[in-house]
Amino acid sequence: MTDLFAPLQSLKQGDWFKLICGASFQHLPAVRSLTLAYTLAGADCIDVAADPAVIAAAQAALLVARTLAREAQKRGFDYKGNSPFLMVSLNDGEDPHFRKAEFNPTECPTECPRPCERICPAQAIVFNSIKEDFSGVLSQKCYGCGRCIPVCPYDIIYTSSHMSTPSAIAPLVMSTGVDAVEIHTKVGRLAEFEQLWQAISPWADQLKLLAISCPDGEGMIDYLRAVYELIAPLNSALIWQTDGRPMSGDIGDGTTIAAVKLGQKVLAAKLPGYVQLAGGTNSYTVAKLKAMGLLNDFRLPILDFRLEEANPQSKIRLEKFVTEGNPPDNFSQNSKSKIAGVAYGSYARVLLSPILEQLENKEVNNTNVQTNLRLEENDVLLWQAVKLAHSLVSQIKSQQER
Repeated sequence: MTDLFAPLQSLKQGDWFKLICGASFQHLPAVRSLTLAYTLAGADCIDVAADPAVIAAAQAALLVARTLAREAQKRGFDYKGNSPFLMVSLNDGEDPHFRKAEFNPTECPTECPRPCERICPAQAIVFNSIKEDFSGVLSQKCYGCGRCIPVCPYDIIYTSSHMSTPSAIAPLVMSTGVDAVEIHTKVGRLAEFEQLWQAISPWADQLKLLAISCPDGEGMIDYLRAVYELIAPLNSALIWQTDGRPMSGDIGDGTTIAAVKLGQKVLAAKLPGYVQLAGGTNSYTVAKLKAMGLLNDFRLPILDFRLEEANPQSKIRLEKFVTEGNPPDNFSQNSKSKIAGVAYGSYARVLLSPILEQLENKEVNNTNVQTNLRLEENDVLLWQAVKLAHSLVSQIKSQQER
């Protein structure tokens, strides 16, 4: 199998790892560094904002990663130059992943202890920053977690949301290097989902993967079945992303419970496709899944396409899959009672934040002008970042090793 389809192989085995950079996260240096570190650590998918500049930053990191494959192997990382899927996230309505915090810093009393600044996991809130020459919310860093809102003593922080537009979707889906699309939806928005899907569907056959992200709600399973009726049949693999407790994985071990419970609920419905956790996932998630018997504990056959059947089309369909990326029907119509993988967002980003902060500080200290020092240009920080990323990626990857 070509390296192009290694991510699909991971889905089938049940050791899929996705990095969520953030659907509204537009800090280009951080996106580039996160993509590079987690790719070298063995990630299967990089999920980024549907923004051409963000996509380009991630693509640049993927190219750099290929040049570092041999060095990564020498250092004990299992990266062989395989490209993870590059995914963009879209929404069919209001969604916390597609918002940013805002406030007017001139309204902040001088005596305010500024709890918003301390609680922000993205370090997007600054006051009188010499480096940024700015006070307020650094929009490109904010990914909409909303933790600053309830802690503001003066109730002056609010959020602004943005919607996907059909005119922007087509070129993103068709652009080089975008392999997958994730649609964020919620119960009760079937008409809005259908409108968005109609904008995507002319190019759906070019996708290797479609993911549907949905939080829990009354009638969720019936809603997901209705969604499937709209998108079927698919030539790509399909993931149901169970968004347990959005953007909370860095808070503590308890957040992973919501993600696991929602995963169980969707697994029980036996929907066609794979089930992948998100929302509250962190270093405790894989251990929890193992303890509950929700992960495969053995390596499945990689190409389980029933080629021994007396079907003259079988060999043709397999060859089409290997060369063109069109998996046979039974590849994406998986109904196993196991979780296929885990996506990590806020926890994965915060894990690397000390490294990224050091990189930013080096930029300023070198010239007093931000020179966009790249992670691969600092050998020490690069491999420290990959080691940290690998500590998370290896949790689900190692459970498949004999």
